[in-house]
Amino acid sequence: MSEPFDPRGRVALVTGASSGIGEALAIELAARGARVALVARRGDRLAVLAREIVAAGGQAEAFICDVSEPEAVTATHAAIARVLGPVEILVNAAGYVRHVLFADHDPDDVEQMMRTNYLGSVRFIQAVLPGLRTARRGWIVNVSSFAGLVPQPDEAAYSATKAALTSLSEALSYELESDGIHVMVVHPILVRTEMFTPEVMVRMPKGSEKRFISPERFARATLRALERGERSVVIPRSYRGVLWLRALSPRRMGRLMARVKLRGLEDG
Repeated sequence: MSEPFDPRGRVALVTGASSGIGEALAIELAARGARVALVARRGDRLAVLAREIVAAGGQAEAFICDVSEPEAVTATHAAIARVLGPVEILVNAAGYVRHVLFADHDPDDVEQMMRTNYLGSVRFIQAVLPGLRTARRGWIVNVSSFAGLVPQPDEAAYSATKAALTSLSEALSYELESDGIHVMVVHPILVRTEMFTPEVMVRMPKGSEKRFISPERFARATLRALERGERSVVIPRSYRGVLWLRALSPRRMGRLMARVKLRGLEDG
């Protein structure tokens, strides 16, 4: 059994911390007393965020890293351990989405998306795992997507990367429970981040803009779920009913999803 989640005084490593969900989670963890390692490619943004967290009374250090590069992950984890100490909380939030029909999706980008969205998380988990197992405590939070539970037309490759992360998380939650390590996977629906550019919004179904939540709301809900000891959560929770409908009639749900998403493209 893992300990109740309490980030005070613990080292939290957050990937994708330069914007959006990762940034919001880093700020929330720092506000709750964690010493946060901010990890992303954009060093300028990380530096600004670190200063803001420190100015607010928190602790944070910036570490530039491309999570799709294995050597960079290894080096970054080692640097964090030297500067802040052993990582006890890992939040894998790095990733990107491409709204494109699969027939038009560049194969090189499909491969890069898997390296970033899935393998980047795998490598950071493998990097921190020996320390967590030795300490017999720790928390791993993997940010998947609702697309990892309900595959999305116009996001086929992205859905596959997130489904892989969801499956990995569930398997690890059983593997690592006896080591005192809690694994939770979180599935955001629509969170207002810079990934949703005007070009992307044109491809979204009409009315989507009304259903977005803020990254701050998402971060608070995620940490509340972690405090409750949940293993898998959909945010906002009101969308859980969609999963029941899909379980009851997957083919009908798939056709409905395709009709809504693809009609949106035609209308755009």
